[in-house]
Amino acid sequence: MNLVDSCGWLEYLADGPNAGFFAGPLEDQEKLLVPTICITEVFKCVLRQRGEDAALHAAAIMQQGNVVDLDSVLAIEAARLGHKHSIPLADGIILATAYTHKAIIWTQDADFKGLGDVKYKGKH
Repeated sequence: MNLVDSCGWLEYLADGPNAGFFAGPLEDQEKLLVPTICITEVFKCVLRQRGEDAALHAAAIMQQGNVVDLDSVLAIEAARLGHKHSIPLADGIILATAYTHKAIIWTQDADFKGLGDVKYKGKH
């Protein structure tokens, strides 16, 4: 399974310099996990930059993967991992989701750099 974090989705949707790095996992929708926190973050960013229609379109694309809701068990694990690795709340949710589902995280967010089961590519 693969999980592309919010910055990866934004890079791909904007056809940024690292879009190709994220294309493989994002286009393999059968093996793609999409935490609801990623939908929230991407929707908010696209809404701010390009308006509601573009944000709704981005959310629709994201929902073609396997959406993972935040439940209480995942929330507690996210808090544990966030504390352990000193990472922000959303990153803890993403990490807990990936670890729970045995997924690889694809990211350009340095908060994940060096953690297990992470494919990291620095921003250009």
